[in-house]
Amino acid sequence: MAKLKISARNAIEGTVKRITPGAVNTEVVVEVGNGFEIVSIITKESAEGMDLSVGKTVYAVIKASDVMIGTQD
Repeated sequence: MAKLKISARNAIEGTVKRITPGAVNTEVVVEVGNGFEIVSIITKESAEGMDLSVGKTVYAVIKASDVMIGTQD
């Protein structure tokens, strides 16, 4: 299988911690280290096509044009 090449600069390796399938979308929780998690909502079809399972190594790929910062007063 060919190695995936993407234009996004933020690809964080992690391990699938939890998968919650829904009727259309699937929530995937990826543990990326030191107790940090990234949660992604992807189509159910994509999740099934990638054969996702708990414990599988995956990459959380983040591509955004803006990063917003907020505070609480």
